[in-house]
Amino acid sequence: MSETPSADQPVTVVTGANSGIGRATALHLASVGHHVVGTVRSLDKADKLLAKADEAGVRVGLVVADVADDASVEDGFAEILGRAGRVDHLVNNAGVGGNGVVEETSSEDYLDVMNVNLCGVTRCTQAVLPQMRDRGSGTIVNITSVAGRIAALAQAPYVASKWALEGLSELLAQEVAPFGIRVAIIEPGVTQSSIFSKNVDLPNHTGAYDAHYRRMFQFYAAGMAGATPAVEVGRVIEHAITTDDPKLRYPVSWAGPEMAGLHDRIDDADWIGLGAIDDDADYNARFQEIFGVDITT
Repeated sequence: MSETPSADQPVTVVTGANSGIGRATALHLASVGHHVVGTVRSLDKADKLLAKADEAGVRVGLVVADVADDASVEDGFAEILGRAGRVDHLVNNAGVGGNGVVEETSSEDYLDVMNVNLCGVTRCTQAVLPQMRDRGSGTIVNITSVAGRIAALAQAPYVASKWALEGLSELLAQEVAPFGIRVAIIEPGVTQSSIFSKNVDLPNHTGAYDAHYRRMFQFYAAGMAGATPAVEVGRVIEHAITTDDPKLRYPVSWAGPEMAGLHDRIDDADWIGLGAIDDDADYNARFQEIFGVDITT
């Protein structure tokens, strides 16, 4: 970790800081004066983060903490609090993808994804809340997804975890409001990140859901062609932390605002009806008609 922060320097922890949104956010917040500590599962894999920090002339401290493991989180945050003395802002970014339709997804797959995307957030949040309550201030920033607002095709474990995190975050915001602690939900659409290259596994045991898997990958292929740079999410996170006019939810990135906002206004029958369309061209045309997002590739 880096040197002890000054009294007026915000201490911000970014989980999963090794790549993608986490790395971009850690570097951006460091560039605007935060004392940033990034959690990683292994220091050996943090070379690119450290190189980019050196290139940008900023410092990002590193602590090992696997959000999927109770003891690792306890040890990691004990180290952070022991050295920095406090955590002003926690950015719960660490997460994994998870593909599969409901019929073909095992309970183990659900539990593995939930353990990272939901329980990991809970572990880290529990580690910082007591000292935030004592000081009467702090921010918990939870990175969900547009898939936390709309049930994206063929990603049952991921969708379930992000919907759960949306609900948990909304509940948490009410619980900690009396203590001067704020909660912000960041809902990215397609963002430049390594999560997509890692998330290519398909159960597809029956072959009955080929169209759903194909359309899921088509959506992300279209999105990656115009994917939003991860630093843009970092800037939204900075705004959520510093604004005097805070909101609970911040949709961002390619297709994020369009889909998150429209889901609350479209008829459920329109969304369900998409799944019944056989022809891909008809499906794409109807998708664009409903959401205003072109998913043709």
